[in-house]
Amino acid sequence: MLFANPQEAIDFLDKHPQVQHVEVFIIDPNGIPRGKLLHRQEVLSMYRHGRPLPSTILGLTVQGDDVEDTGLVWEVGDADCLAFPIEGGLLMQPWRNQPTAQVHLAMHPDAGLPAAVADPRLVLSRVIASLQADGFYPVMAAELEFFLLDQRFDANGKPQPAMQSDGHRPTQTQVYGILELERLQPFLDDLYHACEVQGIPARTAISEYAPGQVEITLEHRFDALQAMDEAVRYKRLVKGVAAKHGMQACFMAKPFGELAGSGMHMHVSLADADGNNLFASDNPEGTPELTQSIAGMMATLEDAQLLFCPNANSFRRFQSASYAPIAKTWGVNNRTVSFRVPGGPAASRHVEHRICGADANPYLAAAAILAACHHGIRHRLSPGEAIVGNGYQGEHQTLPTDWLSALTNFERSGWMKSVLGEDFHRIYGKIKRAEYQQFMAEVGQQDWQWYLTHA
Repeated sequence: MLFANPQEAIDFLDKHPQVQHVEVFIIDPNGIPRGKLLHRQEVLSMYRHGRPLPSTILGLTVQGDDVEDTGLVWEVGDADCLAFPIEGGLLMQPWRNQPTAQVHLAMHPDAGLPAAVADPRLVLSRVIASLQADGFYPVMAAELEFFLLDQRFDANGKPQPAMQSDGHRPTQTQVYGILELERLQPFLDDLYHACEVQGIPARTAISEYAPGQVEITLEHRFDALQAMDEAVRYKRLVKGVAAKHGMQACFMAKPFGELAGSGMHMHVSLADADGNNLFASDNPEGTPELTQSIAGMMATLEDAQLLFCPNANSFRRFQSASYAPIAKTWGVNNRTVSFRVPGGPAASRHVEHRICGADANPYLAAAAILAACHHGIRHRLSPGEAIVGNGYQGEHQTLPTDWLSALTNFERSGWMKSVLGEDFHRIYGKIKRAEYQQFMAEVGQQDWQWYLTHA
């Protein structure tokens, strides 16, 4: 993995003398950016010598509490671990009131110990390297849905869609509505501008299947690590731009029980060393490598589901006839299945993995998906017959729909341990176990089913 050359910082600071503060962040196992705000005079030293971050920064719950069982707290004295800027990670934050930049960090594999074993970006980089060693070069893109909410709750103390530019609050679904996008134009204009400044390939905007829900697609990258770097930066950017407009961007999987949830659809294909798509075929079902990859995703789904659905709220998406998948199914040009092969020309043939919630960590979701593709190809697995028609009907192996099952399957999975590394597997399991126990202490077993549909 390449870290940035200090010349990148020299050139940037020379070009932007007005920047006095720089936000530095690393992505933790939950997908949350955590870091510090530095003065510009500290930046060049960080590029040359790294930035010490506490070991606990990669062993926190979603609430930001230490998880002592990770081994990153007292046993190591909350040691400083060196993180370095990744290449291309020094960028302006156009949504800030004062000129501010950001630097995307990753732990150094050696100087970053003991925390380096818990860096999800390092996990993905190892999975990609394993594929490349066998001649497979993953191509990926993330497609994220989110809600734009008011920063204030409604009269009942519940979240509500944000006011649009016409002074009205959306109350209707209006999926694919053009007028709804027009009413979001000030926000969308700033969002696309910020994406352009940061080099994030934002493309089509869609009014999604709930009031105030939006989806913007990101173009695929022939470097899967770059694609996921852009996905995590994109989430940070969307939240920043929304806040500038007096709104809150919500990436929860299912913030409203009665409305559609938000997914993170992951698009994946494999290329050879020359960039040729190994899934490309005139057959709409693709090549053997494509169907074997889908079979690998199916075979490892229970092991990896905690990475795709990491929180209690994640499981509220899984409802029949909701455009969220509920079974181990695949098909061509079919949005009722978990693994969809979109239509289009042969050269664009790929798989859309539709299981992840918008709350999933893109690095970890991508690592599990790519490792599953590798597994399916190595063992020449078959996914069975493609589903034609309504994938919600018929006899299909359904997905686990509760957090505890996903957590237990993950903890017991030897395959997941081999993909993530023993240390990361243990640390992530400890973090999610602590969150599960805290959640159950607050909600209680008897209220679990009620929570899934009503809270």
